[in-house]
Amino acid sequence: VDLVVHSLKDLPTSLPPGFTIGAICKRENPLDAVVFHPKNCGKTLSLLPEKSVIGTSSLRRAAQLKKKFPHLEFRDIRGNLNTRLKKLDEKEDFSAIILAAAGLKRMGWENRIGQLLGPEDCLYAVGQGALAVEVRAKDQEILNMVSALHDADTVLCCIAERAFMKRLEGGCSVPVAVNTLLKDDQLYLTGAVYSLDGSDSLKETMQTGVSYPHENEDGPNDDVQHVGITAKNVPGQAQEAAENLGVELASLLLSKGAKHILSVARQLNDAR
Repeated sequence: VDLVVHSLKDLPTSLPPGFTIGAICKRENPLDAVVFHPKNCGKTLSLLPEKSVIGTSSLRRAAQLKKKFPHLEFRDIRGNLNTRLKKLDEKEDFSAIILAAAGLKRMGWENRIGQLLGPEDCLYAVGQGALAVEVRAKDQEILNMVSALHDADTVLCCIAERAFMKRLEGGCSVPVAVNTLLKDDQLYLTGAVYSLDGSDSLKETMQTGVSYPHENEDGPNDDVQHVGITAKNVPGQAQEAAENLGVELASLLLSKGAKHILSVARQLNDAR
């Protein structure tokens, strides 16, 4: 095996020694989507009746949506996309479920999306919507081959997001969420942490410039990894700026008490 394709959001910010992310493809829509039970077609979350049950396996989604839609109840739902949709459609247990829009699109089920959740409703997961190609870090032939798949904008956004997550020591066991925007050579990163019930949270936005000339192909940044990513065709200074942005935003949240929020969330989740 020379390469493995992953959903980037499933990859840890530090890969095992000897491996690297050699390519990140152009990101699909990173937003979360609501898929409604057939009886609720045409509705939105805000229009669902009191005590309607929403299915999600994500602490991040549940924490944000509990705060945004307090009239709803959120319950765990497990399984792959097929299994979750079957549980939704064939039973009356759930009024709707929350899934990644990108996953629904890749399966050809965009028509099931009843509502897209923008950043005002729900920030997304680090790396959500992006596919990553993992390779051996020293395999220059494979690295050179897959590097053509890199989408520079996606790489910079995901480096910032992963650096934010790494500095917070976050993961799927705690509610950490992001939103990135690259516009006019400025990279904007919004990051947030939440308690499990969403009642306690911290959210901030920072930005940095990422306009740098490309180095020579054999330049000094060729084999430098940024949070597990080797991006040969993306300017090294831009990658460094993106990584620093994520670290600085996380440090800002930590200075305001993010570590306590995440520690309590992790303890409560482990105890469930």
